[in-house]
Amino acid sequence: MKKDALLKTNCFICAIIILGFAVASYVSYHSNNGIFKKDVEHISALTSEGIYYQIDAIFTKPINISLTMANDHLLKEFLTEEAERGDEAAFVQTMRDYLYAYKQKYSYDSVFLVSSQTSRYYHFNGVDRTLAPGNPENDWYYSFLNGREDTGLNIDNDEAAQNEVTVFINCKIKGDDGSVLGVVGVGFKVDSLQGIFRDYENQFGIKAYLIGADGTIQISTDQTGFEPASLFDIDGCAVFEDQAFPSPNAENAFWYHADGHEGYAVARYVPNLKWYLIIDNDTTAWRNRTIVQLCIGLLVIALVTATVLIITTRIIRRYNAQIVGLTLEREKKHSAIFKEETQKIYENIYEIDITHNRAASEATHQYFESLGVPEDTAAYDEALEIIAEKQIKAEYREGYLFTFGPAQVLTAYDMDIENLRYEFMITKDGGESYYWMRITARLFFWEEDQSVRMFVYRQNIDDEKQREKYMAEKMSRDSLTGLYHKVATQELTDRLLAESPENTYAFFILDIDDFKEVNDTHGHAMGDLVIARFATVLKAQFREDDIVGRIGGDEFAAFVPVPSAEYAREKAESLVATLCIQYGGTADSCHISASVGVSLAPQDGSDFAALYQKADSALYDVKAQGKNSFKIYQ
Repeated sequence: MKKDALLKTNCFICAIIILGFAVASYVSYHSNNGIFKKDVEHISALTSEGIYYQIDAIFTKPINISLTMANDHLLKEFLTEEAERGDEAAFVQTMRDYLYAYKQKYSYDSVFLVSSQTSRYYHFNGVDRTLAPGNPENDWYYSFLNGREDTGLNIDNDEAAQNEVTVFINCKIKGDDGSVLGVVGVGFKVDSLQGIFRDYENQFGIKAYLIGADGTIQISTDQTGFEPASLFDIDGCAVFEDQAFPSPNAENAFWYHADGHEGYAVARYVPNLKWYLIIDNDTTAWRNRTIVQLCIGLLVIALVTATVLIITTRIIRRYNAQIVGLTLEREKKHSAIFKEETQKIYENIYEIDITHNRAASEATHQYFESLGVPEDTAAYDEALEIIAEKQIKAEYREGYLFTFGPAQVLTAYDMDIENLRYEFMITKDGGESYYWMRITARLFFWEEDQSVRMFVYRQNIDDEKQREKYMAEKMSRDSLTGLYHKVATQELTDRLLAESPENTYAFFILDIDDFKEVNDTHGHAMGDLVIARFATVLKAQFREDDIVGRIGGDEFAAFVPVPSAEYAREKAESLVATLCIQYGGTADSCHISASVGVSLAPQDGSDFAALYQKADSALYDVKAQGKNSFKIYQ
C-alpha cells in the first residue's frame, strides 16, 4: 500500500513538473510570438513609410526639373531652329551648355533631350546619336512619344555614360499647337535607390521592391527593370499577386505562408512613379530558430524531469514518516488558528439536528445549558422557546422562533433556501441591559443519518448597530444647528402620530422676526451665528425626547405631547418671551425675537402636513399683527 502511495506521489510530482514546464514553454512561446509579430508589423510599416517618403523626395525634384525644362520657352525656340541650324557647331554647343548647366546645378548623372523632328539624342556632352525605330535600345523613346502620358519613367542603360543602369524621368516638350517638339529628362544611377534599400535590408533584415503593375521588379537591392524579372517568380512571393496592388490611397499589410516561407508584407502605391512599393519581412529563419530552441527546451525538460524523479523518490522514501508527522502537526496548528480566528468573529458555533429535533453534539447541548436550558431538556424546539423567554427581548421573540423553529427550517430547506439570518436584542443579565446579536444558520443534508442539519453562528453586532444608529442620527440632523432637518422632523412626527394617535400633541412653528435685516446689516456669518444661538435656546425649552427641528432658513418646528390646549398656550407664551434675545456686544449687536404659530393634534390634523398647514396659518396671522407673539390655530 505504501509503495503504491509512493509511486502515485512520484508520478503526481513528475506530472506537475512536466505540466508546469509545458505550460511555461507554451505561454512563453506564444507571448514571445505575439511580441515578435507586433515588432515585425511595426518595423515593416515604418520601413514602408520611410522608404516611401524617401522615394517621394528623391523623385519629386527631378520630375519638377524635367517639367521645368519641358516648359522652358528658350528650349522650345532652340528646337524650332533645329531644322535650319542643327548642323551648326554653335547650335550643338548651345544645346550642350543648356543641358550641362542643369547637370552641374542639380548633380544628375544624365541630362538629355531628344528632338522629335530629327530624332537626335542630345546629351550634356553633345550629340550622342540619332535614334531610329526598330532598335530595341530606342523602344522606350517611341513608346513614350506615342503614349498619352506627358511624363514617364523608365530604367535603362545610359549609352552616353558607359551603359550604366539609370533611372530616367522623361517629359514631353510641346509646342503652342500641342505638337510634340521633343522629349527632355534627367537620369540618376539606379544604385542610389538600391543603396537606400540595402541600408534598410542590413539594418532590419527586410527586402524592398519597386514593381510595375504587371509585377515586374523595377528596382531592388539586386535587380533592376533593365533585365525584366517578376516578383511573383521568387520563392514564397507568389501569394503577393492577389494583394500587392492596393488602390492609390490604400495600403495592404498581410501575413503570408507559401512554399516553405512565411513572413509579413506591406504594399503601397507610389503615385509619382506609378509603381508599387513592396516590403517583404521574411520570418522563416526566426521561426526555424524558435523551433530548434523549443526542441532543445523539451530535451532539457525531459532531463530535468528524470533527475527530479530520481531525487524525489529517494527523499520521499527516506523522510516519508517525518513528512506525515509534519503534515499532521501543521494541520493541527492550522485548525487551532482557524478556530481562534473564527471565535473572534462569532461568539458561538453549534450544530442542530433539525430532522430529529435535537442538538447534534454534546458541545451544543452544553451550550444550551449555559443559556439556561434545563439539563433534561432534549428537544430542540423546547430549548429554543426557553432561550427566547429568558434571554431575547420581547419584541424579537416571535421572529426568532419563527425563523429557527424546526418546522420553519425544514420548510426553508424544501424551498432550497440554504441560509437563514435573524438580528435581535439579547441579554446576559436578566433583562437589565440588551445588546444586538445576529444569528446566521447554514442548512445542509447529513448523509450518514439522512437528516437535515443546521450550523448556527452567533455574532455580536452591537457595535455595528450603534454605528448605524449614530450615522442615521447624524444624517437626520441639520449641520448648522444640530436639530432635526425638515425631512427627519416630518418622518418622526408622522411616526409618533401613527404609534399613539389617541394622545394630544402640540405642533409649534417658530420664525425669527426680521431675520433678513440681520443678514443685510451684519452679514451672513452673523446670520449663521444668530440661527445657531436661537436653536440652542429653543432646544433647551423642550425635553430630550421632544421633536425639535429646523425646517427652513429661519423657520423652526417642535412637536410635543401636551396634557391640554391650555398647556400648549402657556408653552407658546413662554417661548415668545424666552426667544427674545439680545445677541452680540455693544459694537456689533442685534436684537432678535420670534413669532409662533400652534396647531393641536388630533383636532387640527393627524399628520405632519395638516398640522404644518394649520400652524403656518396661525403664524401668518401673528406676522400680520406685528410679530413677536403667538397664536393657536382656531
